[in-house]
Formats: sequence, C-alpha cells, structure tokens
Amino acid sequence: MNRRASTLKVGITGGIGSGKTTICNLFEDLGIPIYNADNRAKFLMHTDPSIVAALKSTFGGDIYNSEGILQRALLAKKVFNNHIELDKLNKIVHPRVRADFESFIESHKTYIYIIQESALMIETGAYKSMDAVVLIVADLETRIERVMERDHCSREEVLSRISNQMTDEEKSPFCQYIIHNNPGDDIESQVEKIHHILCEQ
Repeated sequence: MNRRASTLKVGITGGIGSGKTTICNLFEDLGIPIYNADNRAKFLMHTDPSIVAALKSTFGGDIYNSEGILQRALLAKKVFNNHIELDKLNKIVHPRVRADFESFIESHKTYIYIIQESALMIETGAYKSMDAVVLIVADLETRIERVMERDHCSREEVLSRISNQMTDEEKSPFCQYIIHNNPGDDIESQVEKIHHILCEQ
C-alpha cells in the first residue's frame, strides 16, 4: 500500500461500544497503518515530561503515585461532569497528541492513507485535519452489552458514559462515511468498499 505523493489522513470515530477497534483491525488487515489517539494520549501522559508537569500543576501532584503512574480514576473524577476542568485537560494533552500524530504521518508517508482512531475526534476538532472521517455506529443495546462485558461495569455506568458523549446524529454531519457494526452486519464488505474508494482518490 504505497506510491502516493500525499498520504490521506482518515479518521475513525464513534461512541463508546460502537466497535471502533474492531473496524480498525479490519483496515489494518488490509495493510493500513493505525494511529490510536486515545492509547497514545495515555502513553504520553506517562512519558512526556511537559504533560506530566502541566497535569500536576493543574490537577494536583496526587494524580501521579510514587512510581509516577497516572491515577486515571482520580483524574477522571476531577474532570467528570466539569466542562471547564475537562477543557483544561484537553488543552494540555491534545496539542501534544497532534504533534505525535504528525510524526506518525511522516514515518508512514509512503502509504496511500493512514487512519487515526479517536473517540473524541469531533469533540476535539481533530476531524478538521482529516481528509475523511468514518463514523462507526451500533444500536444502543449492543453498545451497552459490549461495554459491560469489556469493562465489567454496570448498565447504569455505561449509560452515564454514553450520556456524556455526542450522539451519532450530532457526529454524522462531520463524517463522510458510516459503518454499521451490529451483530449480523457485514462489516468486512463495508470496510472493503471504503478502502477501495480511498485507494482510488
């Protein structure tokens, strides 16, 4: 998958439990490099000294334990349902993630396209730098069951997390493609169709 003058940047987003990682794995099977923005953000929050210092000064030194491990539950508690504090967190982390993604693009510039997977692509404005965005959607009950099984949490906890995210209807105007990922949906053919379209651009 190469021989292109300018690598296309394709975003994959969707609500919790929609199955973004499953879809990304299918694109990866087709030879497409995947950048997981959420995982990289977690990594940088542990390893980037400027992020660590900014988080400590903004949210308190106690959000890292004595081994330097970020106490994610404590940080989440500080920003949960507090848009001002969440905005502070995003302004610390997301510029560094954007820079990290640019490095990823540079190291994969021979590919026709690369994918960035991000749950908050629309919310953070990252979609603006994408050439195309793919929205992964699934029925509410399917999403709830997936997250309950994956995270070993209650239905109420999942619904609370979903209520704090943009809906599919709110996200769809910013997306060029939609993949339906419910049990029984032919996700392979949907991925292959988008793959061929992107390869021909």
